[in-house]
Amino acid sequence: MLNDNFKINPKKDPKRILIVRTDRIGDAILSTPVIKNIRLAYPKAYVAFMCRPYAKDIFEANPDLNEVVLYDKDKKQNSLFHSFLFSFYLRKKKFDWVIILHPTNRVHIISFLAGIPQRIGWDKKNGWLLTKKIPHLKQEGVKHEIEYTLDLLRALNIPIKDKNIFFPIREDSINKVNAVLEEKGVAPQEKIIIIHPCASCPSRRWPQNYFLQLIRLLQKDTKYKIAVISAAEDKNLAERLVSECGVIDLRGRLSLAETGALMKRGALLISNDSGPAHIAAAMETPVIAIFSRKNPGISPTRWKPVGIRSFYLHKDVGCRNCLAHNCVKEFLCLSAITPQEVFKKAQEILVSM
Repeated sequence: MLNDNFKINPKKDPKRILIVRTDRIGDAILSTPVIKNIRLAYPKAYVAFMCRPYAKDIFEANPDLNEVVLYDKDKKQNSLFHSFLFSFYLRKKKFDWVIILHPTNRVHIISFLAGIPQRIGWDKKNGWLLTKKIPHLKQEGVKHEIEYTLDLLRALNIPIKDKNIFFPIREDSINKVNAVLEEKGVAPQEKIIIIHPCASCPSRRWPQNYFLQLIRLLQKDTKYKIAVISAAEDKNLAERLVSECGVIDLRGRLSLAETGALMKRGALLISNDSGPAHIAAAMETPVIAIFSRKNPGISPTRWKPVGIRSFYLHKDVGCRNCLAHNCVKEFLCLSAITPQEVFKKAQEILVSM
């Protein structure tokens, strides 16, 4: 049953709206259509987005936002006491609505303590603190995450007019990327192939040896220079690719905003199921995402990159239930996708450009 205590007054539009998502980078990018549709519905409202510090580049230059609120669960707000203080910081901002796109106990409690009159979200993790909640069915994975987030707006009778994801690009980021590529011998306007061999969980990491084989195939049969990217903390996951293949090493060198600017220089991104795949999709850069897990809630149906230039590879190897990082089959779903298959798909994309 829906909680119907929430009533929209058509004569009194919300003046201050807070949208919240505090999980990962890819998830945050897939939530940007919510911002656009809120702005279209309430063009005069003050709209803010609350996220973790590592995701701020996704939102800070978004023209449909008035403010980005940073919730630093790992440092500044790493205790319940400091989260309690954070709720009073939010209280001073006098938001009329908060729309919580990903349910967490802390966010629900903070929103309640902040005294935000209308709190909209999912019936999960202290969902009783919300004034309007809808059933949490994301684990069924019957549609894309974008559609799940937009369901919250549909529950508020807000029309959905734009489903495009958005990633802002700043001029300073473009200049930094161009300078770095020039330093690495890439001519201005020259397109490159970008490889992202990392992911947050081992169950989402295609074997490094497969990436090695793929890079060698690309170097032999295409004209493009190849760059490898990663976050600074993941550099070791790509060490062999850099040391053995003579690629452009951009590991740990680029901010999130600069990674977006790099995608504009990309002829193609080949990536594990992770944030950069969604950045490339937002830039309309061709992307091949390598997927592993089978369970509906974590499958490509829900998490694939979107867009006509976005592709994914996924193999069902017969597992009844995915154990993720506790896999007892040595991540067979990943090793079942061969370098030759990925290379063939890359050829198809590059030839069509």
